[in-house]
Amino acid sequence: MKVLTALYNHPGSSGADVCKLSSLPSGTVYPILGRLESAGWLNSQWENIDPRAAGRPRRRFYFLSAGGAAEAKRGASEAASIYASFAS
Repeated sequence: MKVLTALYNHPGSSGADVCKLSSLPSGTVYPILGRLESAGWLNSQWENIDPRAAGRPRRRFYFLSAGGAAEAKRGASEAASIYASFAS
């Protein structure tokens, strides 16, 4: 949920940004991003720069697909319901 929430609230985030936003390590985030993209929940695009001129590697930016955004909303709603049942 942390990765989906990060992308829902900050569309177009890089993988490194998702790590910071979710407070999860890269070894956790990048496999999740790969699985979500394979499932069709995410789209990604590489930054359009020359890495040599920029002096750094290109970044990959991630966006929730329409289906991924709907699933993120559904998951957040379910999590809120579960939390509410424990709180009462």
